[in-house]
Amino acid sequence: MFQISSQELITLVATFIWPFSRILGLFSSAPLLSQNSFPVTTRIGLAIAMTILIMPDMSLTVTKDPLSMDGLLILINQFLIGISIGFVMRVIFAAIEMAGELIGVSMGLGFATFYNPQTQGQTIVISQFLSLLALAIFLSTNLHLVMLESFFDSFKTIPINQISLAPVAFRDLAYWGSNIFSIGLQLSLPIVTTLLIANIALGILTKAAPQLNLFGIGFPITIGVGFLMLSINMPYWSSPIINSLDMGIQMIRQATATLAT
Repeated sequence: MFQISSQELITLVATFIWPFSRILGLFSSAPLLSQNSFPVTTRIGLAIAMTILIMPDMSLTVTKDPLSMDGLLILINQFLIGISIGFVMRVIFAAIEMAGELIGVSMGLGFATFYNPQTQGQTIVISQFLSLLALAIFLSTNLHLVMLESFFDSFKTIPINQISLAPVAFRDLAYWGSNIFSIGLQLSLPIVTTLLIANIALGILTKAAPQLNLFGIGFPITIGVGFLMLSINMPYWSSPIINSLDMGIQMIRQATATLAT
């Protein structure tokens, strides 16, 4: 008759529930996986499948009861690690969305907003377009697989039963969030600068000919110039977007190494 001891049962539960918590943390913050359009049942089922696949490779020595205070702290830590790794890639997409916000406002399309299921809020249409473009590049270049590979490598660099994490890692993640502004500004700067020149030219034209209706000719010109610059810059955006996503992958590896120290 098959028998299992209480210690073996505790080890089995801990070997499943702690990695499962880290994977759920990733799924709650990573691009695409955290979208509301991704069904919750599918998300949980995929997390369970991933956990079962990596369980044989887990050389986990369970010395704490999963239901004890230390076990619950480990569970929370695993969830925070998963959220942190997903947050790194989410920063890149937020930066690209910010570039779309700057471009849309400069074009006069600040009123053209609709519900974005990824951010769960109103988003300018240009911002949503750039976000979908970045997501297409993210998937077509297999960077989502690289992100998952870096995530699963974190199980080797950060032990599952480690309770304390380096506070400096969370500080580095906060600093990493500042890249939203720098990357967003770099991507939008050519179009925003062109629209600024167009607005200055319209101001000079209106000053020279006051009878012209600025609101009548200003919006069509700025919107037309904006779309023209979007079509010109589109072929050149793939390289900086890929570089930004690669930077996010490197930051994931750096963050996992820092969390382990």
